Amino acid sequence: MNIQYKSTRDDSKLFSASYAIVKGLAEDGGLFMPDQFPSLEMNLDDLAKLDYKGIAYEVMKLFFTDFTEEELKYCIENAYDSKFDTPEIAPLASIEGAYYLELFHGSTIAFKDMALSILPYLMTVSAKKNNINEEIVILTATSGDTGKAALAGFADVPGTRICVFYPKGGVSVIQEKQMVTQVGKNVKVIGIKGNFDDAQTGVKNIFGDKEFNELINAKGFRFSSANSINIGRLIPQVVYYVYSYCTLLKSGKIEEGDPINFVVPTGNFGNILAGFFAQRIGIPVHKLVCASNDNKVLFDFFNTAVYDRNREFILTSSPSMDILISSNLERLIYLSCGQDASKNASLMNDLKTEGKYSLTEDMKKFIDQLFVGGYASTEMVDDRIKEIYDETGYVMDTHTAVASAVYKKYINDTKDDTTSVIVSTASPYKFTRSVLGAIEGKKSEEEDFVLIDRLNAKSKMPIPKAVEEIRNAAVLHDTVCEISEMKSEIGKFLGL
Repeated sequence: MNIQYKSTRDDSKLFSASYAIVKGLAEDGGLFMPDQFPSLEMNLDDLAKLDYKGIAYEVMKLFFTDFTEEELKYCIENAYDSKFDTPEIAPLASIEGAYYLELFHGSTIAFKDMALSILPYLMTVSAKKNNINEEIVILTATSGDTGKAALAGFADVPGTRICVFYPKGGVSVIQEKQMVTQVGKNVKVIGIKGNFDDAQTGVKNIFGDKEFNELINAKGFRFSSANSINIGRLIPQVVYYVYSYCTLLKSGKIEEGDPINFVVPTGNFGNILAGFFAQRIGIPVHKLVCASNDNKVLFDFFNTAVYDRNREFILTSSPSMDILISSNLERLIYLSCGQDASKNASLMNDLKTEGKYSLTEDMKKFIDQLFVGGYASTEMVDDRIKEIYDETGYVMDTHTAVASAVYKKYINDTKDDTTSVIVSTASPYKFTRSVLGAIEGKKSEEEDFVLIDRLNAKSKMPIPKAVEEIRNAAVLHDTVCEISEMKSEIGKFLGL
């Protein structure tokens, strides 16, 4: 099956997977979507006999059909190697009747490593396949984790540069220090005076600025994205949903064909959308539970069928989810309206001009087949971290705790006893101040690395290499700009 890609806002043209990866965002501002969903070629029992790399190949080959076997295996072998501190890549921990899919064992201790370890390889192979000679400039907005994972992935990769924008004051101290200490001759990190939505909108506007793109093209550069709007980010995330199902199958926790639930802490909607893709290619999924924090725009959307970003932006203890414009939701909206690109484009224009849009009854019915919304307040998150720690000794980060708290409420409300996987997205050491505050019942004014050592003593969890590396690292990036200055800062970075 030859899978091609089309924009969610104009489906009159078809593109190869490699073109979509290099391009990142469609020229009309839409997101690339496969023209059809393939199916897994192996049965699940046989798939369960493979390791993570083997499953990655079986999933990715379905979507990246213009890659040769040699090209794709080259990307996979180089991505999922010793940079992960566990041989399983994505281990499952059994805690209080649920399974926690730990996606934080990569080099930057967050789930973004699962896709951003492979994206640079996919990107450089794709550039060659499309005879692209310009230097690829990765522009990325981050709410905390994507930035560091992208920087680590693309640092000193030949033929690329990367510029990351993050909300100054809107990420954890550890997240910020991970970014601003990043080494590499081709990297740039910039704080903006605004929130993540401002950074994301600014990057999207730069992608859509034809005059500026023509200017940088003339200078030998080409923009692309490392955000989950890039299909090269999204498809690798499908792998760990398939892998977790196969792990449960292999260990006898479920039988082939048994449905499972996934509970996903959600901000930009990319991670949970990958779970939807996994269901479409053959993984038996009962429900995808979308877990929001106090910025519960998605919870309200699932309950009212109205997406409305016109609300207060709240800074929470789970900053990677402090988002009011969930970009990847557009892909689900496109599918829910029968892949009607003009209808989807109209709704996205409503979001841009009015800050909201409404679903039709049929669209809501399509989404409700699989998705359920839930949210957890910061107080609920703190309570859940302490509850799980006190009862089991297991320590989770604030984002995972959002999902765990939502899961607890979901099973209490629904009595759904389906085997459930909670998608654990970051190491607790990334958010030590909040995690330790929840466990101890009080906030500390001590320095962050003092708190890291105390959490280490309490949890007996080894301090990750990614944290030790930045303990005394020098700050290399100190640029902070207004939202209106983002484009000029890129110009300076590129020497224009």
